[in-house]
Amino acid sequence: MQDKKLQKSMKRLMDIILSLIVLIVFLSIWVVVAILIKVTSPGPVFFLQDRPGQYKKIFKVYKFRTMKPGSEKMVKGQEVMKEDNRVTSMGKFLRRTKIDEIPQVLNVLKGEMSIVGPRPERIASLEDYDDEISKRLNMRPGMTGLAQVSGNIYLELQDRYRFDVYYVENYSLWLDIKIIVRTVGVVLFGEDRYIDKCLVDIIQSTYTAQKETISS
Repeated sequence: MQDKKLQKSMKRLMDIILSLIVLIVFLSIWVVVAILIKVTSPGPVFFLQDRPGQYKKIFKVYKFRTMKPGSEKMVKGQEVMKEDNRVTSMGKFLRRTKIDEIPQVLNVLKGEMSIVGPRPERIASLEDYDDEISKRLNMRPGMTGLAQVSGNIYLELQDRYRFDVYYVENYSLWLDIKIIVRTVGVVLFGEDRYIDKCLVDIIQSTYTAQKETISS
């Protein structure tokens, strides 16, 4: 237990350091991206939306806007795919490179998010949470996560939840580091490259956990 507390303290320190590095290094890129968003489509530069964070605490998540105005009124569970016509021309590039997520370092610095953790969903999604899925809310949501480096939008929603719950229950700094390194690969090669190359076998892990519970 003490080891977990120490690791979570180190995780927060790592969040602050990495966020400050990203904020400073990418500051000039922020300006360029903001200009390109304004000249290529009508609407604001940033997209802000209420999301549930740790223990369901609501916060506003920051992103560069990648979709046409009004597109945030989406059907629950409707994913934004590669050729989605709601996404602007500039938005396609931002989403593919994950640059649209960079403003979330502000959420990380404020303590609302972490670099790694379950991705924050829309508030409406909470209606479908059972006790098991709700475990994903026991840690700060992340800019990237285990599900995001294991296929992400190509996974069934329930499988993404299972990756999130696994992460929360098996958190370690080493797992965070592996997810961060894999995220670089996702940015370079795309999410579809990792559909069948998961960092953990959630099926085997679930079976093992159930077996240990029965034995005890």
